[in-house]
Amino acid sequence: MAQQFKEAFDRLFKNKFVDKKSGRVIKANPLKVQAGKIRGRGKNATNRLRPKRKK
Repeated sequence: MAQQFKEAFDRLFKNKFVDKKSGRVIKANPLKVQAGKIRGRGKNATNRLRPKRKK
């Protein structure tokens, strides 16, 4: 298994969320996302967000 660097991991996954309806990636504070204050972008904006998947 390849060695993971903390800087690279943070850049790719930290504070990034995906809108479940549109699939757009949004960078936001996790506490605000959990409180429902962050919405997606665009015409089909929702506040249903999930963390970015770690492959």
